Amino acid sequence: MNKLIVLFFFFSLNFVYAKEYKNDLQYETSPYLLQHATNLVHWMPWGKKAFKKAKKENKPIYLSIGYSTCHWCHVMDKESYTNKDIANKLNKDFISIKVDREEYPQVDSYFQELYFKVNHKRAGWPLNIFLTADRIPFFISGYLPPKKESYSEGLDTLLPKLAYEYHYDFKSIKADMKKIRYASSVKKTSSSKISRQTLSKSLYKNYDSENSGFGNSRKFPEASKLSLMMDLGFLNQDKKLIKYSYDMLDNMALRGLYDQVEGGFYRYSTDSSWEIAHFEKMLYNQAELLPLYSRAYYKTGKKLYKDVVEETIAMLDNKFLKDNVYYSASDSDSNGEEGGYFTFTPQEIKNALTNNPYKEEIYDALGFKVEGNFHDKVHLGFETDARPQGFMLFRKELLKIREKKKYPFIDKKINTAWNAMMIEALYKASSIDIKYKVQADKSLKALSDMMFDKGELYHQTILGKKAKQKGLLEDYSFFISALISSYEVDYDENKLNFATYLLSKAKEKFYRNNKWYLSDGMNIEASLVDKYYTSPVSKMIQNIVKLASLKESFEYEKLAISSLKSINSELSMKQSDVPAAAKAYLMQKLNVVTLKSDKNNLVKNRLIIKKINYPYLLTKATNDNEYLSCVMRRCFSRHKSLDKAIISINDNTRKP
Repeated sequence: MNKLIVLFFFFSLNFVYAKEYKNDLQYETSPYLLQHATNLVHWMPWGKKAFKKAKKENKPIYLSIGYSTCHWCHVMDKESYTNKDIANKLNKDFISIKVDREEYPQVDSYFQELYFKVNHKRAGWPLNIFLTADRIPFFISGYLPPKKESYSEGLDTLLPKLAYEYHYDFKSIKADMKKIRYASSVKKTSSSKISRQTLSKSLYKNYDSENSGFGNSRKFPEASKLSLMMDLGFLNQDKKLIKYSYDMLDNMALRGLYDQVEGGFYRYSTDSSWEIAHFEKMLYNQAELLPLYSRAYYKTGKKLYKDVVEETIAMLDNKFLKDNVYYSASDSDSNGEEGGYFTFTPQEIKNALTNNPYKEEIYDALGFKVEGNFHDKVHLGFETDARPQGFMLFRKELLKIREKKKYPFIDKKINTAWNAMMIEALYKASSIDIKYKVQADKSLKALSDMMFDKGELYHQTILGKKAKQKGLLEDYSFFISALISSYEVDYDENKLNFATYLLSKAKEKFYRNNKWYLSDGMNIEASLVDKYYTSPVSKMIQNIVKLASLKESFEYEKLAISSLKSINSELSMKQSDVPAAAKAYLMQKLNVVTLKSDKNNLVKNRLIIKKINYPYLLTKATNDNEYLSCVMRRCFSRHKSLDKAIISINDNTRKP
């Protein structure tokens, strides 16, 4: 009997320990890392401790990069990291490191670029890399299944094979290392030239006119590329490019990329026609699309664009805003079901339309979707060129259905760069409604209080925790851009002074030998590729060009020119595939025009000024009641009338 009691106690204790087991990620603040803190894998965070352990034990490193709202990261978690056999293989033969790509975007950027150079296609997440104890990569892959599939070897056989080669057949590892090193060292050069014409040609080549977007498979919003297309449409007076821009805005707002019920954009569509979304909502997507819809509304007065701005901000304020700062993202999954919160059954659609006098119009607008277009459920999107009559009543009924569901997981990380993007978006939307300026002011102060301390900008934290990770290039780039946008709303000179201070810090930290780097702790050169949001280096160069004009600084002009010179070869080769860099080039080449006048003149005429077609126009407050239009080194017109000033700007920027 006593033996039975002892055995029962022993097994109970083991059960408790197993249930409470946590790896080294338990001490982290990243929501993504904490999601993996109870995995059977002995995960360690990125850092010296893990690197030393790999060297000491002479084990290869398994590096897994993802983020908290990533669907396929969740799939790998369920399939592999809770699988005892795979976890044992990893724990026995590897040092496993888990990285939140939003915490270390510079690490993610480096390996994403490496994957692209090796495989000639984009990776996405999860991203899996095997490295030597000296951190030299020898195997790189996207999602890996637990067992062999047609597209990939499984972890069950891959892990022991790589472990064996590492210890007993290192020549194979060296051969793989050499292939990756060669791929990463090959640099293409270009004899191509870049101009408004070559950029327009590049955009036409990439544009899918049938579905209104870029590329012929799954579609991303690509805000940077859309912004460049709008610029070139107005610069070249190209009505076709302008139409393409508005067509794309329409399709993104009316089809499946947009949440028709609560507002806001999903991360991308899984098909070419914008019908089925990947249901994550990222703060950066909303923040970069909002200014484009605001801009389109100023130009056209189209109600749809205004509605999108107002609905998206309302969604963010409802789901993401806390203490005047914004959370990072929400998941695509609800209770383990992809899109569960956002989709409806055909019966729920029918019930929501029961008392709607326009139900036939709505059925027609939805088309065959009402029968189920996503795993027997309905993901909303309209096939019409406008929202159908009765839409608001329909939406009200669907909201009642959603209220009974659990909203997906929200990553409550406060990211400086993404919040700065959102603050800029609010300032850009403030001409639609002044309340957005009020919120922008509150958010700018809250973000500054939280992330700027003793002269240093910090990268991210969670509410209630002091930020510890020092700012990266992206934080400085987007914060400076937000300050410039803020200045153009209230003309507070302190905003420009803060921006110039941050630029001096950024240059000190990230600018070496005429090149910009993603962080000051790692020697990773900043990429021009606008992957999931605008390239930080391209945004920084845009900032420098703007500050050169606003501050009338030849020093900044020189820095902009040297920065552009260092990227000219890549820019010439990639053209509109690096749209934010192309935009920076055009700003410098064609000149930023600064319209100067008394603050009251600029504020009361803000909407009129926003309708000026020249895209590279800034405003600056002076003590002069007249309107002065200037570029670097010269002012080309002075008028008492704003109408005459606009005519002069149009005449002086209408170049071949």
